[in-house]
Amino acid sequence: MTASLLVVLSVFNGFEDMVKGLYSDFYADIKIAPAYGKRITLSEQQLKQLQSINTVQYISLATEEKAVLVNGDYRATISLKGVDENYQRICAIDKHIIQGKFQLGTADKPFIVAGAGVENAVGLDVLSSLSGVTLYLPNSNAKTANLEEALNSYNVNPTGSFLIQSEFDNKYVFTNLAFLKYMLDFKLDEYSYAELNITTNASTTEVQQQLKSILGKDYTILTRYQQNQGLFAVMTTEKWIIYGILSLILIIASFNMIGALSMLALEKQKDTALLKAMGASAWFIRNIFLLEGLILSSVGAIAGIALGSLICFIQLQFHVIKLGGATFLIDYYPVKFQGTDFLLIFATIIFIAISASWIPARKAALLQVSLKGNE
Repeated sequence: MTASLLVVLSVFNGFEDMVKGLYSDFYADIKIAPAYGKRITLSEQQLKQLQSINTVQYISLATEEKAVLVNGDYRATISLKGVDENYQRICAIDKHIIQGKFQLGTADKPFIVAGAGVENAVGLDVLSSLSGVTLYLPNSNAKTANLEEALNSYNVNPTGSFLIQSEFDNKYVFTNLAFLKYMLDFKLDEYSYAELNITTNASTTEVQQQLKSILGKDYTILTRYQQNQGLFAVMTTEKWIIYGILSLILIIASFNMIGALSMLALEKQKDTALLKAMGASAWFIRNIFLLEGLILSSVGAIAGIALGSLICFIQLQFHVIKLGGATFLIDYYPVKFQGTDFLLIFATIIFIAISASWIPARKAALLQVSLKGNE
């Protein structure tokens, strides 16, 4: 069971690390969003103040809006995201390009890069320069409910497609910031949000506080964890639930040790009586059986951790156990060791061992046996 517990937790760590890696390629370290509404205003002076923070490496300004992408008889509702030239320095979207390249064009000649799910939904051909599609965006100046007036349209060409994770692939399409601001009638200093990349050793919390002091209460400052709080909370909860279930199985298995120590206490009645006759206290007798339980559990724990580590190492190096299915980003179960898992597992086993050993040890200490009556 110890080996199983270590293997399962290590696999969970592997999946968690992989998912976090995918999300970190799409989400920035810190996001500056409006506290209310859909737009923020960042003046040149404010941007200079943000850039003056030593731990801030890059700032990318972005605009995002719901849109409809139409290609002939095919259409899809998408989230169109306009980004500037710094975006690729903040998020590693370019390494997930599967066709074409991450080229977004200019305000006068815009291009789009679509998620693989969007690409399939509308039948894009990103490798063809003649494959034009139409974008429909809300017209902020529309004064009637007439569909033609309520929407602005523009013909664009796709230049690439990306594959990260279905949540992004089926939803997002990228274009350049200037074009999208023009289509949505954003002012020069208006954006949907700003994304920041900070230095590796910087404290996210400290940078967050610095940004709040500079920008004030009209802005919401979100860390990467806060941008995906639901996802990370679910992953953590799943891991603790699995740990709880396997620990419960360990507790049930500990009844075997209770039985073994109870039988040992009965077999050693004469020895216990002899020790008491020599002056041994009940505390001393009890500790003998507690130590026996600890030795048995420690040997099992060390052997189980060694076996689990060996299994994880083989999987890590040779990818022996494969995932069933061909739609995953990887075809094997990912594994990641964490020192806290080793400590947690060992501490759990010792705690269960002490608890399981206590009952038979206490009974052995209180057992009254007469040497004369057993002769």
